Amino acid sequence: MSFSLAQLHPAINAVLNLTCFIFLVLGRVAIARGDRALHKKRMLIAFTTSSVFLVSYLIRFATTGAHKYPGHGWDRTFYFGMLFSHMVLAVVLVPLVIGALRRAFRGDIVGHKKLVAFTWPIWVYVSVTGVLVYLMLYQLAPVLHGA
Repeated sequence: MSFSLAQLHPAINAVLNLTCFIFLVLGRVAIARGDRALHKKRMLIAFTTSSVFLVSYLIRFATTGAHKYPGHGWDRTFYFGMLFSHMVLAVVLVPLVIGALRRAFRGDIVGHKKLVAFTWPIWVYVSVTGVLVYLMLYQLAPVLHGA
């Protein structure tokens, strides 16, 4: 069985989102334990993974466009509610993450902590919902609606 890049690309993007989520959690664990060096490494991996995802997603969107969600049941309503919140928060997230990184690299730990108090949960939400959007659109919907 062979897969085209158009079929594989969304799965790769979901893996990038999942990887970002894992490193966000691992970064949080590291700083909670007081290990700033490990926290920095893990958060930079999360940022890099998220950045690679963004470029990859834009390429996927430019090459294959928007994908229609099949079906008209409860799952469609849930999907679009989640997708809308995911997209809005993803746009909001970009300057928040850049601001958090800038503060951290400048040594403004107080400012960094204040900003990440709401940036980190948004980033986690966007990463997790990115995976859920993939699962619903490419895995669940075809099973539920025969697409």
